[in-house]
Amino acid sequence: MTLFDGISARLVETDRLGVNVLERAGDDPATSPDHTVVFVHGNVSSSLFWQEIMQDLPSDLRVLAVDLRGFGRTEHTPIDATRGVRDFSDDLHATLQALEIPEAHLVGWSMGGGVVLQYALDHPVRSLTLQAPVSPYGFGGTRRDGSRLNHDDAGTGAGAANADFVQRLIDHDTTAVAPTSPRSVFRSGYVAAGYESAHEDVWVESMLTTSTAGGNYPGDSVATETWPGFAPGTIGVLNSLAPKYFDVSGIVDLDPKPPILWIHGTADAIVSDTSFYDLNHLGSLGVVPGWPGAEVAPAQPMVSQTRDVLATYADKGGEVTEVAVEGAGHSVHLERPAQFRRALLTHIGYVGRPADPAPPTEAIILRSAD
Repeated sequence: MTLFDGISARLVETDRLGVNVLERAGDDPATSPDHTVVFVHGNVSSSLFWQEIMQDLPSDLRVLAVDLRGFGRTEHTPIDATRGVRDFSDDLHATLQALEIPEAHLVGWSMGGGVVLQYALDHPVRSLTLQAPVSPYGFGGTRRDGSRLNHDDAGTGAGAANADFVQRLIDHDTTAVAPTSPRSVFRSGYVAAGYESAHEDVWVESMLTTSTAGGNYPGDSVATETWPGFAPGTIGVLNSLAPKYFDVSGIVDLDPKPPILWIHGTADAIVSDTSFYDLNHLGSLGVVPGWPGAEVAPAQPMVSQTRDVLATYADKGGEVTEVAVEGAGHSVHLERPAQFRRALLTHIGYVGRPADPAPPTEAIILRSAD
């Protein structure tokens, strides 16, 4: 079974598309926005990844998780990448409208972090929690200040997808026989070394819900003379994160500014200043041949970019909390659930913030499962 105890799924019809939503049994639809939390997953995943945290949050909260288009059980409608991630964020808004949720605390993971940032640029939110979010300037191809490395964004977008990995998604490969098998990618990229879970089959099943139809994952690409020879096309998931289409750094000028929690693992292999999914970094390591050098194609400093933008957000009056989880990978909510849960509940005001400075002694009671 892919649905955990107390979690149900239903299709919510909106004026854009049918969206699959996970909910908890017993949650009250009349719960106020202050006590409503909505989870948004990342790339090559689905709402299934949020179930453990959904189960563990207090019962007087209303907790939901959505499948983005082309993932899980939501319709596999093509993605117009020239709108950045606005197709995703507009779908999310339509879903919350259909559920009569005017505002909520939004939690976005990886690409989902970019989606909730775009949502906040367009609609009011109670708060934002960004777990290992994509850089505010997109994925790949930018300097620390967000400026693009070249006019065509060479090396970013759908052309960066591993063709064998895509084929294994199509083939519904549940094995770990190759480094490009989804299970192997989960173990090497989604979590840090040493993570084990009885639910790994569910996480892999979630990855395998990724639609590889035209216009979904990964998208199209175009040839360019600039190394490494490809640039983003106009449709599909990976192109929606290309810097020519995606830039949510305007969050710094929001008024009013929702409080932001940024939580990330220090051993993240995907969103990092030295990401193993960044073609320029791989070029510097000799993995991708012909790298033209750091002056032309430097690795994208993703974490530093996020820190810079959030520092400006704070300088302009916003509230920002950074939690760097030592040794965790790309999925803090799986790897360190107690720490993630505590940070989230503190952020949304459900529990009190710890005293600063801390008292001489402090008792912390955790569930045995943690």
